[in-house]
Amino acid sequence: MKPLDMLIAMAVPIAWGMGLVVAKPVVDGFPPLLLMALRFATAALVLAWFVPIPRAHLKGLFWAALVGLAFQYGFTFYGLRYLDAGTTALLVQVEVVFLVLIAAALLREPISLRQGIGMAIAFAGIVLITGEPRLDGQELGISFVMIGAAAWAMGQIMIRRLGQMPGPLPGRMPGLTTIAWVALFAAPQLLVISLVVEGDPRPALASADWQVWSAVLYLGLVMTAIGYGCWYHVLGRYRAGQAGPFLLLTPVASVLGGWLFLGEPLTWQILVGGAVVLAGVALLVLEWPNPKRQRV
Repeated sequence: MKPLDMLIAMAVPIAWGMGLVVAKPVVDGFPPLLLMALRFATAALVLAWFVPIPRAHLKGLFWAALVGLAFQYGFTFYGLRYLDAGTTALLVQVEVVFLVLIAAALLREPISLRQGIGMAIAFAGIVLITGEPRLDGQELGISFVMIGAAAWAMGQIMIRRLGQMPGPLPGRMPGLTTIAWVALFAAPQLLVISLVVEGDPRPALASADWQVWSAVLYLGLVMTAIGYGCWYHVLGRYRAGQAGPFLLLTPVASVLGGWLFLGEPLTWQILVGGAVVLAGVALLVLEWPNPKRQRV
């Protein structure tokens, strides 16, 4: 991988991981669903002008956006209200496990022995993290994050059924087209859900300070529009096995960012549990060399 592309690949998980750090102080006082609606509206306004209209997939993208973005980020960022940014980022990694399980149930994709071991290790790490004393009484926040992770996995399956991208790799529909249009659908979906769950948004918008609008710009522009643009730049030049491992830096960025900027404590249980989760996820996402292919 070229040095510039490596820097871009490293910048993506840092940008994504810092999203939770930026959002954490905001969601403590600002409606999380409304924040996500503003985020995806910002991303859609930036991206939609540069991509074609996927007319054949609009209905499928609508439902994928509802499940994979509106539900996912709604639950995840409500969970962030109760949890540290670093803890949330580590728990979110279970989405890869859910993806494998749902793909096996709905798409009949077999689970290999390595994947089974990876899932067991990842769940062991989750158990270790949730047993941390600081998380006593935070079952609601943990449940929200886990539900959000499951919604992300289901959303990926729905997109896969459209014949687009099974995970990070774009398929027949360009990746930016996909993220632009699911963002375009997710923004009004989240606004409607926010009206039902959080009530009239006008008081929150009227009292929003610079920190709220900075978070909207970061989440919409840096994390979504620029982040995915850089990600698909790398994926367009390298195999998933080369690019995918960089995403394991995402929770690392969240944990370190939460510690540096939010003063979140780093306990041994969180650190060890996080390392165990990442080890399990690594078994699921990393490509492993095939000795038979290496023979001449």
